[in-house]
Amino acid sequence: MSITAAMVKELRERTGSGMMECKKTLVETGGDIEQAIENMRKSGMAKADKKADRVAAEGLIGVQVNADASAVAMVEVNSETDFVAKNEDFLAFTHNVAELALNSEAADAEALLATTMGDGTVDEARRGLIAVIGENITVRRVAKISAPVVGAYQHGTRIAVLVGMEGGSTELARDVAMHIAASKPVCVDESGVDASLIEKEKAIFTAQAQESGKPAEIIEKMIGGRINKLLKEITLLGQPFVKNPDQTVAQLLKEAGATVTGFTRFEVGEGVEKVEADFAEEVMAQAKGA
Repeated sequence: MSITAAMVKELRERTGSGMMECKKTLVETGGDIEQAIENMRKSGMAKADKKADRVAAEGLIGVQVNADASAVAMVEVNSETDFVAKNEDFLAFTHNVAELALNSEAADAEALLATTMGDGTVDEARRGLIAVIGENITVRRVAKISAPVVGAYQHGTRIAVLVGMEGGSTELARDVAMHIAASKPVCVDESGVDASLIEKEKAIFTAQAQESGKPAEIIEKMIGGRINKLLKEITLLGQPFVKNPDQTVAQLLKEAGATVTGFTRFEVGEGVEKVEADFAEEVMAQAKGA
């Protein structure tokens, strides 16, 4: 059976694969498009499995807010290089996954990967994209916040913050999200601070204060002052508001009659151990192995 341009075009549209790969697969299947699609899916999964161990620490974050601003979601999708993160197919995949995260019950990346998207699952679409692009791609994290008022802020495509509030407005929520993007608080207020962190810092402050030779009661006050300063630095409510450092975030929210119920901050690649490759050495190694 002769393979026509129309057949190749249809297969390209349905799989997103390159023209030559589509034509080759159609020849192998005798023009059977459905069999070609199945074979290409299997091939894509095999290619994805081979690349699964490669570090993917670049990429971007996709954010979606629902129509009535009562829910907001974001996903971190990683690639191996920043170049691929700008690929149109990669951008479209991230957008679609973020939209699915907003409108599904998936609570984590594993559940989201198993969610139906198009003719398959998110994971199958991810594997297909790996086959087309040639790099490992991962859906690393997902976050979703539902609240009476939600806001989101994206700094480029690498940093994003979601905020949930009671009271206030979406504009205020976005301003608070912008502040979190810049100032990196670890929690909303003192109640959210890990007790082990306080104990660790207290031990350090105590050791430093004791070297001063001051009386015990003075040392106790010094330690208390240092702990209070630390809490202001790491809690959202204690930090000076980035758009007006003369007031704290707590004062800003009080004026607006608003309360932050929660927030999530993502930064692309944070916590991923990157492998620093020497390009010249890599080329030399490949040349020696040839």
